[in-house]
Amino acid sequence: MEARTGFRLQGPLILWSAGLAVFSIVGAVRTWGYMGAVLLSGGLKPTVCFANHINQSIIQFWSCIFLLSKVIELGDTAFIILRKRPLIFVHWYHHSTVLVYTSFGYKNRVPAGGWFMTMNFGVHAIMYTYYTLKAANMKPPRVLAMLITSLQILQMFVGAIFGILTYIWRQEQGCHNTEEHFFWSLVLYTSYFILFVHFFRHTYIRPKVKAKTKNQ
Repeated sequence: MEARTGFRLQGPLILWSAGLAVFSIVGAVRTWGYMGAVLLSGGLKPTVCFANHINQSIIQFWSCIFLLSKVIELGDTAFIILRKRPLIFVHWYHHSTVLVYTSFGYKNRVPAGGWFMTMNFGVHAIMYTYYTLKAANMKPPRVLAMLITSLQILQMFVGAIFGILTYIWRQEQGCHNTEEHFFWSLVLYTSYFILFVHFFRHTYIRPKVKAKTKNQ
C-alpha cells in the first residue's frame, strides 16, 4: 500500500472545493449581513451575550447548515489520504475539534456562536476559492495563501477576545453564557491560535530564513 501512488482526483477535487467555496460565500454574505446589522443596532454585547439574535430564523437556518457543513468538510481529509498528501496535525485537530465545538454550541445555543460561524464562513469563502484555483493548476499567488492563514490567526484572536468578554458579562441578567462555554472557547481558540501561528512561521517565514542562510 505504501508503495502505491495516490489517486490524482483533480476533477472531483475541483468540484468539491468549488462547491464549498460557493456555499461559504453565500453563507458569509447572509450571516455577515445579519450579524453586522445586529452589531450596528445594539452594539457588541447583544451579539456575544444574549440569545435574542440566534432565535431568528436566518441564524437558526444557517446554524443548522453550518453544523452539517462541518461533517461534510471531513471530506477534505479523505482527499488528502486518497491523494497520499501529508496529513498535518493542525488539519485533523482543527477539523475534528471544530465539529465537536460546533455541535456543543448548536445544542447549547451559545450566543457568541453566531460570530464563530460568521467568521468561519468568511475565511472559508477565500480559502476554498484558493483551493479551487490550486486544484485547477491555476497557481494562485503565494500571498493569497499567506492572507488566508493570517485571517485564520486573526479569527482565533478575535474569538478568544469574545470568549473573555462573555466571561466578564456572564453575570448580567439574561446573559446566556456559562463558565463551561468560556472555558472551552478559550481553550480551543488559544490552541488554534498557537497552531496557526506555528504553521505560518514554519511555512512562510522559516523557508526564507533558510534560503538567506544558504546564500550567505
